[in-house]
Amino acid sequence: MSEKRIKLIQDGLKCLDPIKMDIIDEGHLHVGHAGAKSGGHFKLYIVSEVFNGQSIINRHKLIYGKLDKLMKTEVHALSIKAVTPEEL
Repeated sequence: MSEKRIKLIQDGLKCLDPIKMDIIDEGHLHVGHAGAKSGGHFKLYIVSEVFNGQSIINRHKLIYGKLDKLMKTEVHALSIKAVTPEEL
């Protein structure tokens, strides 16, 4: 299930032309949490030029917008680190 969800997240964010994208399943940290039954917990690290000139909040809004349907089904929680290539 985790691999499927990670693939769905990757597919949802392809349009941001990521230079690097790491998605870590953190579900094991939330065993027993009620929300864990309805979707997974993930940590996202993404590098993209699309984030140039955008605030952290706008970067997160952009990501959540691209994953909107998944956030209602497959993803319960998402921790985001979104940077530009210059911020590496």
